[in-house]
Amino acid sequence: MTGAKKKKKSMLWGKMHTPQCEDIIQWCRRRLPILDWAPHYNLKENLLPDTVSGIMLAVQQVTQGLAFAVLSSVHPVFGLYGSLFPAIIYAIFGMGRHVATGTFALTSLISANAVERIVPQNIQNLTTPSNTSVLGLSDFEMQRIHVAVAVSFLGGVIQVAMFVLQLGSATFVVTEPVISAMTTGAATHVVTSQVKYLLGMKMPYISGPLGFFYIYAYVFENIKSVRLEALLLSLLSIVVLVLVKELNEQFKRKIKVVLPVDLVLIIAASFACYCTNMESTYGLEVVGHIPQGIPSPRAPPMNILSAVITEAFGVALVGYVASLALAQGSAKKFKYSIDDNQEFLAHGLSNIVSSFFFCIPSAAAMGRTAGLYSTGAKTQVACLISCIFVLIVIYAIGPLLYWLPMCVLASIIVVGLKGMLIQFRDLKKYWNVDKIDWGIWVSTYVFTICFAANVGLLFGVVCTIAIVIGRFPRAMTLSIKNMKEMEFKVKTEMDSETLQQVKIISINNPLVFLNAKKFYTDLMNIIQKENACNQPLDDISKCEQNTLLNSLSNGNCNEEVSQSCPNEKCSLILDCSGFTFFDYSGVSMLVEVYMDCKGRSVDVLLAHCTASLIKGMTYYGNLDSEKPIFFESVSAAISHIHSNKNLSKLSDHSEV
Repeated sequence: MTGAKKKKKSMLWGKMHTPQCEDIIQWCRRRLPILDWAPHYNLKENLLPDTVSGIMLAVQQVTQGLAFAVLSSVHPVFGLYGSLFPAIIYAIFGMGRHVATGTFALTSLISANAVERIVPQNIQNLTTPSNTSVLGLSDFEMQRIHVAVAVSFLGGVIQVAMFVLQLGSATFVVTEPVISAMTTGAATHVVTSQVKYLLGMKMPYISGPLGFFYIYAYVFENIKSVRLEALLLSLLSIVVLVLVKELNEQFKRKIKVVLPVDLVLIIAASFACYCTNMESTYGLEVVGHIPQGIPSPRAPPMNILSAVITEAFGVALVGYVASLALAQGSAKKFKYSIDDNQEFLAHGLSNIVSSFFFCIPSAAAMGRTAGLYSTGAKTQVACLISCIFVLIVIYAIGPLLYWLPMCVLASIIVVGLKGMLIQFRDLKKYWNVDKIDWGIWVSTYVFTICFAANVGLLFGVVCTIAIVIGRFPRAMTLSIKNMKEMEFKVKTEMDSETLQQVKIISINNPLVFLNAKKFYTDLMNIIQKENACNQPLDDISKCEQNTLLNSLSNGNCNEEVSQSCPNEKCSLILDCSGFTFFDYSGVSMLVEVYMDCKGRSVDVLLAHCTASLIKGMTYYGNLDSEKPIFFESVSAAISHIHSNKNLSKLSDHSEV
């Protein structure tokens, strides 16, 4: 008897753990998204827009690669490598079809802290150019890139470890106000780091707590050392970049290809500097020698990993959060989904593999991703095409950039951060929607400015969680309406034909960033099940209320979903009587639900709404002003549906 049990147990164990061919294929598709979309790639429809987008993206990758390498305190050529390898790895493992991965201002700034701390500028005079070194660069430059590579490698390892631990599902605690404030504060830091190039000043590297203020104090103390030529060239470059980019944005519908002003400016500035010999005549700092080719891969230095743990965590978290926000934005815009954990793997491997090719830390950048939007990119093929042109620059055009003035490169960095800097405008909407989110934005920005991006991000997350924990216990628990009473009132007032088109769902918890995604998923599941069913309701008693969103638990929603409405246009009533409080994420999710349902020909009506909810939703989204959507009660909403049905019947009779 015991032997039979053991045999049965071993058979069950074998069935559970023997991977089937289909399981392996599904796993590969889940972990290698390129296998999912590449076989279905439409050459006729997608290749041309992807090629145009790839060419425009290559211009941005080259200019930002050079600029962010300087920001990372390493030789500019390493920025070109950082624009090539991470883009290829992300195209294979990443799920964002419109995300442009490469060098990134925030990760470069964090990496620079480690580079300047371990290999400071004052030891440069102790090193000499070496013919045995990689690409003929000095030992000083190689020591610096080794530190940056170590940060990239360890940051990638941390991201992959977070993927293994499935921590992508915990990113909901990083709310939109926190991301907006952190990226805005970090962009302010980047602009400050470029002041010395914009003014043509010689300045020691200043970092650490309150380093932002020390930099400006140094500038004002040494204001007489500003080079007027560098200042004028910087101002001219910024004006040209902003003006042409605004014109491109304004007329992008009328012109098929926008002017690559970054590339034009680099060529013009380099040519002017070469002809007038600005380096020796006016003392302008230039990029200098750009070596040709790609060096053979080399393992990152393991002996300094312990010294860069702090920066590696900063790169891993800040780079991932900023990249995930862009990936989620593109997925929302173009109606596809992404896996938060898979993004951890994609960016982790991008950093690990690229570190063997002397690449600085990478992430997705807002400017490049927005460029893919505007040029009509369809898939990651656009990024792969851009890599071809980056290779051409590395092997053929790179040495011609010797005469590019550093002040022009700094101007390109500053203007490229415009998308992050104008997030200051978000303060108005946060104030109108939820003043607590406004306070979180301001405090996170201040912490980022005073300390660093990773410190600001950590503060914002802790502050958000603390506020939500403080608000939840004070939330009023309202009783759910008795369904029998609702049925009685409805049946005596309305005809059953009207009620067959109505679904009532009760929201009985606060709607905040903690449960906003689950609210959306549960609601869309209910609507999809309704649309999938073709059998009409026989009785109004089959139209049930769903108690959604037990916000602090992982329980599933009540899935006793009714067997759908008729094929006519249906209506959804959200009873917000239990909607005790909300934040910006909750309001944005409600508006998204309204717009999605509108696209599915489902009318959404909200009952028992507070004045603050009505104000927040009206301010946030483009709601239909012709149709009322806010009602004092569920009965009032049903009466409105009934009156509209009668009007439509009268109009049908009059047409007959």
